[in-house]
Amino acid sequence: MHPKQIMTQSRKIRNSCTPAERILGSQIRNRQVEGVKFRRQQAIGNYIVDFVSLEKKLIIELDGGQHSEDANLLNDESRTNWLNSQGFRVVRFWNNDIFNNLDGVILTIQKTLKYPHF
Repeated sequence: MHPKQIMTQSRKIRNSCTPAERILGSQIRNRQVEGVKFRRQQAIGNYIVDFVSLEKKLIIELDGGQHSEDANLLNDESRTNWLNSQGFRVVRFWNNDIFNNLDGVILTIQKTLKYPHF
C-alpha cells in the first residue's frame, strides 16, 4: 500500500473506532498510564496499529473474534514479527478483556511499561 493511502486509511479508521478501542482509549489518553503518551490508529510501515507509544516503542492491539481464525492468526503473527523487527513490542488483548477485565488490562500495560521484559 502506498504511504499516502495508509495515512488516509489511518484517518478513516481513527474516526470510526470500535467500542473496545473507545473504552481503552479513554483510559490511556492524556498520559494517564505511567505518564506515557499513546497515539491511536497510527501508521507504522504498511500497518495501522490500534495504539502506540512511540517513546516507549510499545504497541497495543485489540483483537475481536475474527482474529481467532487461522488466516488472521497467521497475518497477526507476520505483522507482529515485522513490528518487533522495527524495535516495537506488541501487546495484544481480546476485546472481551477490555469489556470484562479492564483493570487487569491497565495493570498489564503498566507492568509492561515499567518492566519492558515483563
